[in-house]
Amino acid sequence: MKIKIKQNVLMEHLNYAIKGISTKNIIPILNCIKLELNKDGLYLLSTDNEIAIKTFIDKKDIEDIIETGDVLVSGKLLFEIIRKLDNEVITIEELMDSKLNIYTSNSSFTLNCNNSNEFPELELEEKENPIKINQKVFRTLINQTIFATSQQESRPVLTGINFKFSKGLLECTATDSYRLAKKKIEINNDEEFNIIIPTKNLNELVRMFNNDEEDIEINIFENKVIFKFGTILLLSRVINGTYPDTSKLIPEKFSLTVKINLRNFYNSIDRASLLTNESEKNTIKFETSKDIATISSNIPEIGNVEEKVNIEKDNEEELKIAFNSKYMMDALKSLECEEVYVMFNGDLKPIILKNTNSDDLIQLIVPIRTY
Repeated sequence: MKIKIKQNVLMEHLNYAIKGISTKNIIPILNCIKLELNKDGLYLLSTDNEIAIKTFIDKKDIEDIIETGDVLVSGKLLFEIIRKLDNEVITIEELMDSKLNIYTSNSSFTLNCNNSNEFPELELEEKENPIKINQKVFRTLINQTIFATSQQESRPVLTGINFKFSKGLLECTATDSYRLAKKKIEINNDEEFNIIIPTKNLNELVRMFNNDEEDIEINIFENKVIFKFGTILLLSRVINGTYPDTSKLIPEKFSLTVKINLRNFYNSIDRASLLTNESEKNTIKFETSKDIATISSNIPEIGNVEEKVNIEKDNEEELKIAFNSKYMMDALKSLECEEVYVMFNGDLKPIILKNTNSDDLIQLIVPIRTY
């Protein structure tokens, strides 16, 4: 294998491939990036068995393809070497004794190669009719739900987002049992799937998006999902198990609905949260009195805070309730609107938040018993 390529071109694709390796992996092969060079261009492949990435550099973006072939080298070392080289033409050449020479006019590095035949065979097939979603829409979908996933490995199904495709709709749900985020969007595909995709892999995916105008293609298989966008393929395993049925958690009727300016509400909670702590579940108290809501918190050994915000209620009922300030702020940040509906069924039932103009995103927070 021998190739001449601009540093910035190779670095762009190494930035994608490096996300597929894990420096903590005890299997050396899985810490490597595989370079496959043929007459059409250069492929870069990486995997840690949880995620796999394949990206392609077309021959038109390569200075010279001198000799085709493939090599397998340390992903971290290759990444750092290319990153620190000047933006000029780099020559990468496989030597006879399983070594890789990387050189420019002023620099030269030699790396030991691994046996490329030991690299896992990545099954990155695509379907004839993949599900297509605009990259910007997909990123928003993830950002509005992913924060509600669980960090506890004791319930693996809750560490991912549930993707439910049915009748031209995609419904994404995330929950850690104390809060829930549910988002719906329309799609041009009537196939039915119900899968759980790990949070970590979705985070890596959306960080790689590079064109908000283009679509991402989603290919769903029995135990994996393959995303394609631009010249990149990303494979993610799916989490085995059945996601809990959350449809009954969101009531259709409420005893009290309050409309609040989102920014004022968020800022009041943000200030009140200064006098909360993790050991007390970041508890904030919320109390209505006619067209005013009082938001307060209290730590006896430090002090207390009280904030007031204007509200509109749909009836004369008054309410006292408490909730986790961090959960509420996360939910509010996701709503992207000027005013928000905050809906209640007493002080012990979940709090529901919605955009006043749309029902496509629902946030749920379980209250804290204090009163």
